[in-house]
Amino acid sequence: MMILASLLSLAVATAPAAITTTINHASGPVTAVYSGRISIDRQQVGTIAPPGRASTLRCRWVAHLIVDRRASATDGATAGRTFTRSAIAQGSRPGWCGSGAARIDAAVATEAERHLALAAAEDRRLLLDEIERIAAGGG
Repeated sequence: MMILASLLSLAVATAPAAITTTINHASGPVTAVYSGRISIDRQQVGTIAPPGRASTLRCRWVAHLIVDRRASATDGATAGRTFTRSAIAQGSRPGWCGSGAARIDAAVATEAERHLALAAAEDRRLLLDEIERIAAGGG
């Protein structure tokens, strides 16, 4: 019996540890906390073969990092932002998606930590622009 599976599933792996950074500004220090959530899209592809024939069953997956930034200044001003870093990791494993979930999650965890740090560094300029607007009274 041949079965063609093409299921799309969404799974959430363990989130990376939050990153806290302080930016010195003329109006005072601004503390930004970056936290991340991992979203993994899994797609089951291929066929299960009858005994004696090779199966082509595979799990294709791609992981995304959703980053939440919350910043606060000493004067009480806040700036928040949520953005996504797409396809921080991807791959394909033989077999069922469910049976390889722990290995996929482990592979993604290391990349998520690295990408959260990169996201925080890349967001610095935008955060400074937001701080300038707030400091200038432009909200």
